[in-house]
Amino acid sequence: MTTSPTLRPDCGKCFALCCTALGFARSADFAIDKPAASPCPNMADDFACTIHQRLRPRGFRGCTVFDCFGAGQVVSQRIFAGTTWIQDPGSTSSMFAVFKIVRQLHEMLWYLAEARRRTFDPDLSSDARHLAAQIEATTRGDASAVLATDVETLHGEVRTLLMEVSGQFRASYGAEGHGKFDDDLRPGADLMGADLAEQRLCGADLRGALLIGATLEGSDLTAVDLLGADLRDTRLQGADLSGALYLTQPQVNAAVGDSKTLLPQELTRPPHWA
Repeated sequence: MTTSPTLRPDCGKCFALCCTALGFARSADFAIDKPAASPCPNMADDFACTIHQRLRPRGFRGCTVFDCFGAGQVVSQRIFAGTTWIQDPGSTSSMFAVFKIVRQLHEMLWYLAEARRRTFDPDLSSDARHLAAQIEATTRGDASAVLATDVETLHGEVRTLLMEVSGQFRASYGAEGHGKFDDDLRPGADLMGADLAEQRLCGADLRGALLIGATLEGSDLTAVDLLGADLRDTRLQGADLSGALYLTQPQVNAAVGDSKTLLPQELTRPPHWA
């Protein structure tokens, strides 16, 4: 199953919802404080970013990491029928709230699409298809239907299925021991700054692991579960992530790679890696 085009952002069809609905605090990722539900000062009248080509040198690295999974254009053009929050100020709070929910729903759809590609179990594939259909039906509804969504319950159902697929998929690679790293490679592990370079990590479960600043240069991450792993500044030069499990574009955007880093075909090499 190929990833639906609607799960990729099309900023030209969005009302800059990520630049308005979301807030951020001044940090290494953002040069300023910006409250939620307020326009970014770098936003132009046509919703374009006036420093788009200079975000990183201007201190807005966080903007280059974010990905809405295509939620922006769906909310702007389908749910709110192309009427901007400027044209209809009364829709602002609703539009921003809907965007935050649809973004989560689209991320779930991304994971479910991958689960269907990875599983060998027709029952799990069917379960993933039905869950995806339920979520897609919600995103086709109006604003009130989206706002009434029980996101927490959906998250739980999707997470349970993803973990089942992960266990099955990783086991197919043998998930043999990883030597001195056996005690470290586990869900939620704190591997900040760890040196895991030139290792065969195939089948490891690093779901939710902290890999901030870790070195994975030249390592093989085939069938490694990276669901929710924090890859900020993780060094991936020459690493093979082409068969990694549950890797997303925001994770890749947050990491440091090069022309030799291998990625899944569904993901793109970030421009700043050059």
